[in-house]
Amino acid sequence: MSVASIIWTCLVPGWHQGKKPRPGIYRRILEQIRPCWPQLAGIMALSLISTPLGLLLPLPLKIVVDNVIGRQPLPPWLRAAAPVGGRTSTLIIAAALLLGVGVLMHLQALASWLLQTYTGEKLVLDFRARLFWHAQRLSLSFHDEQGSSDTAYRIQHDAPAIQFVTIQGAVPFIGAILSFLAMVYVTARLDWQLALIAVGLSPFLFLLARRSSSSVHERWHQVKELDSSAMSVLEEVLTSVRLVKAFGREKREDERFLLRSSKRMWGQVKLAGIQAVYHVAIGLMITFGTAAAMVVGVLHVRSGLLSLGELLLVMSYMAQLYEPLRVVSSKIPESGAWLVSLERAFALLDRDPEALDVPHAKPLRRAQGELKFENVWFSYGDGHPVLRNVSFQIPAGARVGIMGRSGAGKTTLAGLMARFYDVSAGRILLDGVDIRDYRLADLRNQYAIVLQDPVLFSTSVAENIAFTRPDAGDKEIEAAARAAGAEEFIQELPQRYHTQVGDRGARLSGGQRQRISVARAFLKNAPILILDEPTSSVDTETEAEMMVSTEALMRGRTTFMIAHRLSTLRQCDLLLVLEDGEIRVVQGGAGQWQQAPSSGHAHAAAVM
Repeated sequence: MSVASIIWTCLVPGWHQGKKPRPGIYRRILEQIRPCWPQLAGIMALSLISTPLGLLLPLPLKIVVDNVIGRQPLPPWLRAAAPVGGRTSTLIIAAALLLGVGVLMHLQALASWLLQTYTGEKLVLDFRARLFWHAQRLSLSFHDEQGSSDTAYRIQHDAPAIQFVTIQGAVPFIGAILSFLAMVYVTARLDWQLALIAVGLSPFLFLLARRSSSSVHERWHQVKELDSSAMSVLEEVLTSVRLVKAFGREKREDERFLLRSSKRMWGQVKLAGIQAVYHVAIGLMITFGTAAAMVVGVLHVRSGLLSLGELLLVMSYMAQLYEPLRVVSSKIPESGAWLVSLERAFALLDRDPEALDVPHAKPLRRAQGELKFENVWFSYGDGHPVLRNVSFQIPAGARVGIMGRSGAGKTTLAGLMARFYDVSAGRILLDGVDIRDYRLADLRNQYAIVLQDPVLFSTSVAENIAFTRPDAGDKEIEAAARAAGAEEFIQELPQRYHTQVGDRGARLSGGQRQRISVARAFLKNAPILILDEPTSSVDTETEAEMMVSTEALMRGRTTFMIAHRLSTLRQCDLLLVLEDGEIRVVQGGAGQWQQAPSSGHAHAAAVM
């Protein structure tokens, strides 16, 4: 174990009986903060400077008491600077020394504050960026199961713990230890018995801190879970505020939010109570040590072992000596909460990303568009198959309609083609090659998808159209909008293509959002098109207009159109009807219906 790991282990040593931090968490923290080692070294150096400055701070008071007010002889180092018997000169030197030390202490504090702020924010930024990068690459199964609010909470609220553990935890802890040792040494040179009192008190403070840390670890886990749960209600309501208002459910959602937030609040209150008890115990113990040191110090002054100025100096050092002990004792339980947050953040990184490329995966520039399902089974992990033994073959350039009741597996079927999920059994072939053998990025580049609920980002119209091709020029974007029938309404917007669409496209109508989604597909120009009920949320007139646009979009592409209305699918060469995860009926382009085999197989190779 490295020295830094030992330090962190000492910082949070109190877990037992199954309450230990995740294995390797100290190593992972060190790996995460490695790019900031130079800045952390600078913070540590500035922290160490504060120790000698703290030792010098009480010295002017001792000089004034012993050598200006009292009649003690000047120390050798002061005789060279002040004439013998010159009390005024000695007072001026003491005041100048106090002023100089004060200025240096404030400059040190300023430099330390600026460097700590920069380093802490840099640590958080890097950690959040890493978590966000990883979260985007987790499978849709993970996001479907976990939800977005908990993941967002870990990125936004748990990630900052990296700076607290490092900047407000380990660095002050190490500085406090070194400061404590320096104070003990200096105090022992003046009066070893007073130093012994402080040293004898420190083990009891560490024991209290360890006990506090072990008591709050599991409770911090519970508080974090409750906080994340309350945030999920907040996100659900704010993203569905129209539905809440439409049904007058504001009061019910208020109650739901308050219930979860109240549980979190009382969990936090109980935690604060436990920590307050330990803080009071630590404070009383330090007060007891200070009182004992004062009694012993006064007795030593009476017996002539110490001068009055030396007693004041020693008592000042004792106050500074107990401060590192107070810091160490407080950092140990505080770091428990920070480590819980880091455990949660690292747990997100531990989740495997979505299906990775196989070794020697094949590149794919542009597919012809021939797709084949061979005995495909799929379930979402609950054991209940969504698709059962599905087999069909689609030639390149064919238009395929997919119908079925809600939950029959239509969208799942489309998602499997782009490897949003991997099949449970069987295989899917694109141009005769298993899609798992292609590079995942190349495979997904073959698909343009228009969803039932178009997803827009809170940027400009042009940026939303260019989402699939950020390098597209203005003329290409305008041509895509024209092809999708979106140019007319875009020209009427206040800033045309530069108009901000608002959160999730709230400033546009449903039909306008859908047209931008179609323009996005035009711009991508992929060989395979998936239309997932693109006209279900628009009126009949808009649907007719959009079908003209989609007709141009489908030309020359293998197209899968999911819809509930048969009228939407009249342009298709082939109709697949899904029932309970199986293909039941296939209709050829001539309008003739035929019953699919009981095994769920259907062939459409002849449909051109």
